[in-house]
Amino acid sequence: MILGRPDPLRVEFHLLDRQIVDVDGHPVGKVDDVELVRAPDGTYRVTALLVGQHVLGERVGGLLGRMLCRLAVRLGGGRIEPLRITYDHVKQVSSDVTLSLRAEVLEVPPLEKWLRDKLIARIPGSGHGG
Repeated sequence: MILGRPDPLRVEFHLLDRQIVDVDGHPVGKVDDVELVRAPDGTYRVTALLVGQHVLGERVGGLLGRMLCRLAVRLGGGRIEPLRITYDHVKQVSSDVTLSLRAEVLEVPPLEKWLRDKLIARIPGSGHGG
């Protein structure tokens, strides 16, 4: 393991659908997809984690995927850009993906924000209060 990252890294096992937390342990979202770059030697390396319902919808495909994409477009006001977290901000990969930065410096995808504000905030005990 190099710097808290598995070696070799298996995208489908170590990254996809894992919870992302910031340096303080606050949830950021889930890894919906990854961005890969092909190296000159033919291997691939992860350059960014992608978070957002549109990229998840594209990955899932089919009817459910199209519904996720439509919902992302509707809640995003036509904007479908995912939250892109460069892989150099990944501090550790374990049962979750820990970042080396705080969540407030990241732009929250529209559906994540809507769910957090309208649904999760109404659940008793969902706050961070002691």
